[in-house]
Amino acid sequence: MGTHVIEAGFPVNSEAEFEAVRDIAESTDTTVCGLARVVDKDIEAAIDSGVELVHVFVSTSDVQLQDSMHASREEAVERAVASVERVKEAGVECMFSPMDATRTEESFLIDVVKAVSEANVDWINIPDTCGVGTPSRFADIVDTVTSHTDARVDVHTHDDFGLASANALSGFEAGASQAQVSVNGIGERAGNAAYEEVVMAVESLYDTDTGIDTTRITELSALVEERSGMDIPGNKPVVGDNAFSHESGIHAAGVIENSDTFEPGVMTPEMVGAERELVLGKHTGQHSVNERLADAGYAPTEEEVRAVTRRVKDYGAEKRRVTMETLERFAEEVGVQRSGEEVTLR
Repeated sequence: MGTHVIEAGFPVNSEAEFEAVRDIAESTDTTVCGLARVVDKDIEAAIDSGVELVHVFVSTSDVQLQDSMHASREEAVERAVASVERVKEAGVECMFSPMDATRTEESFLIDVVKAVSEANVDWINIPDTCGVGTPSRFADIVDTVTSHTDARVDVHTHDDFGLASANALSGFEAGASQAQVSVNGIGERAGNAAYEEVVMAVESLYDTDTGIDTTRITELSALVEERSGMDIPGNKPVVGDNAFSHESGIHAAGVIENSDTFEPGVMTPEMVGAERELVLGKHTGQHSVNERLADAGYAPTEEEVRAVTRRVKDYGAEKRRVTMETLERFAEEVGVQRSGEEVTLR
């Protein structure tokens, strides 16, 4: 699909994961990245896996340094610099993350950024590890980091407050060159910025060519849903079953006339490999019923459309799903003729 970087895994985690990362690196022309703590064995495993980019990280917030990493600020900086130097010495591109950046004291964050920049790090990733950033504050942090380094800046956002995609976009606006995303937003806790949301926002709202084949986004999302066992909510932006469906009579009538009336316009179902759907239920209007009946080969009169619509609304109000089979049964009950049928008068 043209995805720019695949962070394939954590090579040191297990032999199976090392082999998976190695196999992915060997099987694609896309840049493949391996993750590593600022620990020698992690870094060596990542380098040995054959990835083109090693992503090293260390905690920088006081709460994580004290109660997770059990290290001082000075030790964190020393390990970060040594790790970046080792990756660069191996001739591999390096990304560094000050983990929990949004809960890190700004002066210390700047110190870490300057230190790894002097070690010639290629990328600095700014992680909102616990999802506490807001778009404006996150943009300020990105702006601060970019002003203290010549490295390219990447962002990693979590969705604890439903702001991951918004924060990724605010990162771009503040000067970030790249965002880490995951298909269907899968990730720790509430997840990460969703691949499909960020890609389509950049393409459609910022009018920027990402180079990604967006017409396969729905296909990719369904594949990940199947393999991960994590269901996609119907109201999931871009790829949910309801993303391009219309039930409300006002909406359906408008969309039948011109899809831009009640869809974004700059993003169509065709752009993501999906289809528009007129859903039948308690909010359905006559335009939608008439359209569906015509698609099914019926030629209803206005009075017949009204009668069928009333049945659809009543059926939907009982929280029952109105399928095409149900609609055709209603049409037969009302006596709607199919197109081309002869009507015999007695």
